[in-house]
Amino acid sequence: MADRPPAQQITDVAAIRLLAHPLRRRIEECLREGPVNSATLARSLGESTGATSYHLRQLARHGFIEEVPELSTGRQRWWRAVPADRRFPPYSRQTPEVREALSEMMRHNVAEVVELVSRFTADPEALGEWADAFLFSRATLRLTLDEAKEFFEEYIALIYRFSRSTEEMPPGARPVHVRLLGVPEAAAAEPGSGSAE
Repeated sequence: MADRPPAQQITDVAAIRLLAHPLRRRIEECLREGPVNSATLARSLGESTGATSYHLRQLARHGFIEEVPELSTGRQRWWRAVPADRRFPPYSRQTPEVREALSEMMRHNVAEVVELVSRFTADPEALGEWADAFLFSRATLRLTLDEAKEFFEEYIALIYRFSRSTEEMPPGARPVHVRLLGVPEAAAAEPGSGSAE
C-alpha cells in the first residue's frame, strides 16, 4: 500500500496547462514506472532527447518530477515522479483561465480513456486470462453535494489502498488503468412547477 501524500490543490494555470499537454502526460506516465533519463525516455516515446529533456525540465520546474541525484552522472540526469494527490479547485472557485485549462485537460483525459478501451476491444484475446480484469461499472447515485465529496474521498482512499510502486509489485501483478468519472445532472423540475401551456 502506497503512502498517501497530502492533497495538493493546483490553481496555477501554467501548471494545469503543463499537465494537460499530451506528451507531458505520457512522460509522467512513464515516470510512474520508475526513474528515467531523457535518452531512454526519448527511445520509449519515439521523441528526440532534446524534446524529452525540455519537457522533463518543465515538469521539474513545477514540482511534478524531481532529479534522482544518486543515479545522475555527468551530463546524464535521471528523473522520478513526485508522489502527489493533485486536486483542482471546485468549479465555483475556478477563474475563467483555470476553467479553460481544465476543459482542455478533460478532453485529453476522455480521449485517453477512449484509446485505452479501443486497445482492449481491438484484441482482448492477446491479454489471455488478464482479459478478465477489464473492469466496468455503471451506476446512478442520488447524492447530496456533501455525499458526492465523501464518495470521491473514499474512492481516493481505495486507490491508495491498492497502490504500490513497481518495486513492490508481487509476481504476476501488472498495471491496471483505473479512471473515475462522475457527472452530475441538471436539477429536475419539481412536479407541478412547469409553466402552463
